[in-house]
Amino acid sequence: MMNKQDCLNLCLMGTAGLSALAAQAAQPQRKQPHIILLMTDQQRADALGCTSDGVVMTPNLDRLASEGHLFCNAYSSTPSSTPARAGLLTGMSPWHHGMLGYGVVAERYRYELPQMLKDAGYRTFGIGKMHWHPQTALHGFELTLTDESGRVQSPYYMSDYRKWFNTQAFGLNPDSTGVDWNGHEGKAYALPERLHPTVWTADRAVEAIEGYCSDKPLYLKISFARPHSPYDPPQRVVDKYDDRDIPAPFVGDWCPDMPLDTHPEKDPTAWAGNFGDDYARHSRKHYYAAVTFIDEQIGRIVQALKEKGMYDDALICFISDHGDMLGDHHLWRKTYAYESSAGIPFIVKLPRGMEGGLKAGEVIDAPVELRDLLPTFLDVNGLDVPEGIDGMSLLPLLTGQKTTWRKYIDLEHAVCYWDENYWCALTDGKVKYIWFFRTGEEQLFNLVDDPHELHDLSADPASAKLLAEMREAMVAHLQERGEEWVKDGKLVVRTENLLYSPNYPGKDWVR
Repeated sequence: MMNKQDCLNLCLMGTAGLSALAAQAAQPQRKQPHIILLMTDQQRADALGCTSDGVVMTPNLDRLASEGHLFCNAYSSTPSSTPARAGLLTGMSPWHHGMLGYGVVAERYRYELPQMLKDAGYRTFGIGKMHWHPQTALHGFELTLTDESGRVQSPYYMSDYRKWFNTQAFGLNPDSTGVDWNGHEGKAYALPERLHPTVWTADRAVEAIEGYCSDKPLYLKISFARPHSPYDPPQRVVDKYDDRDIPAPFVGDWCPDMPLDTHPEKDPTAWAGNFGDDYARHSRKHYYAAVTFIDEQIGRIVQALKEKGMYDDALICFISDHGDMLGDHHLWRKTYAYESSAGIPFIVKLPRGMEGGLKAGEVIDAPVELRDLLPTFLDVNGLDVPEGIDGMSLLPLLTGQKTTWRKYIDLEHAVCYWDENYWCALTDGKVKYIWFFRTGEEQLFNLVDDPHELHDLSADPASAKLLAEMREAMVAHLQERGEEWVKDGKLVVRTENLLYSPNYPGKDWVR
């Protein structure tokens, strides 16, 4: 029923105004989709069935890719946990969110994905690994249930997983398998499967979906702490790989000679080491089994969404924060520019009715990055992307629209493990250029012909023109940072490491 002011407004509008109002009312309102973000920790791009020629068993994620789209040139700009998650949180590049390497995620940022979705009318819930500081920070989530792999980085903190574990098996040690969270050894989980953090994360997600009662759209982030080490899946899943041909590490002809070390137990968390193909295959077997174990749990989550009637109307994304070298080029863990470390799996399924000209399952080769999810989530809700966000909405790519896309994605990492591991890179998934800040060395790879980066082309005369083009592109990328990075149009060799850029928000930053 209209009040007096409504009637007056209608009279003042006149015939033309009434016609416009009627036309606006006739337009169907875009329904806000549920947004389900599935995330793993330290999963390589090639650790899916659909990206490994079937070596890795991930039927549920392969099905999601067939119903949505796999991005085959997806990256983590700063490939270690905290800066990667800062990029996901803010939609910004490393220089602009301020974390250039492994450090502490700021307590607040100007733009934060969960908060922006909450402001747009979403209920926001995070489950699993967040890796924020303080560990109880929310960044716009109404609630988080956390699993932080045993890390205690805030006073009196205990993760929700560890609290739950103690209600189920008080007196047992959740780390009974005996492998460090940065260890390179593979072992089967030593406790009953139901106690595994991968199962706990999925259980909480299924409960959250089954119990969801709001008429508002849901943003649910489900962040598994595996396959990040410890590589500790249940034995029954490890056994699935007994007859699989596990690939040996790839070792580039540019790698320095590293003698075989037959005693990896002497340094169980080494970031570099040639422990032989058999040891590396053993680690990979358990790593792949950890991925398969996660895939089983994702199958349960997808089934819960379907039974709740939420699956078709949901935007579902699957990503990881970075990869894992697994012995490639005699390197372990992450923080490197190479594909095994910086490349990530990246799958997006659009909600029903939003699909465009692409066929389901069509692979997209545009270079994308974690920062692109925030603007995508805004775009599917018809919201503008604020200035200052570096990411780009994936929606035009996903719907087959003509769009101008970035030429390269930027990658970098401050010093980690050793002083010379300080670099910046540019890639489009077809070519990669790496500039080492401390030494002034360069590397150039043709990823089309050499996807495993076995041959460095930087000294190849036939690649001199391409090398010069990529160097100029790097100059343009670093130009905004000032003369400590680029001077007289040339890249500057740096003697000092910089972990936080001037854009890193201080503790007293107020929203």
